[in-house]
Amino acid sequence: MKGTSVFIAGIIQGSIPSSQVHAQDYRRMITEIIAKHLEGARVYCPFQNHQNSLEYDDLTASKVFFDHITMASRADLLVTYLPEASMGTAVEMFAAHQAGRAIVTISPMSVNWTVRFLSHRMLDGLEEFERFAAEGGLRELLDEHYGP
Repeated sequence: MKGTSVFIAGIIQGSIPSSQVHAQDYRRMITEIIAKHLEGARVYCPFQNHQNSLEYDDLTASKVFFDHITMASRADLLVTYLPEASMGTAVEMFAAHQAGRAIVTISPMSVNWTVRFLSHRMLDGLEEFERFAAEGGLRELLDEHYGP
């Protein structure tokens, strides 16, 4: 499945009540791992494309929010990063799951129902994701999910 589209979902603001975001360096790491181990993949990172999104007016923010949900539901692969709960990521996961897309979740929250029931593969952290990808796990998952 060359040219696989990948959507990186993950915590941005989470439960922070102010206009702050969690560290986003995980997105670069995930992108680099995908580029190294999933030849020809096209990666979309919402944060990279909307770094000032907390400053958007409601009309713009709403459009971006719903566009990202649609994009997540159309990507061949959704890679989610959840060191803690994220409502936006949960919505993207649900939309992707409903659309029959493949979902890999990187999270220590393996007993959380959203993580458990909306993920095709659950990995504890970025090191495990790197190992999974290096061993051909991404390609294997995609082949299992969509056929070779």
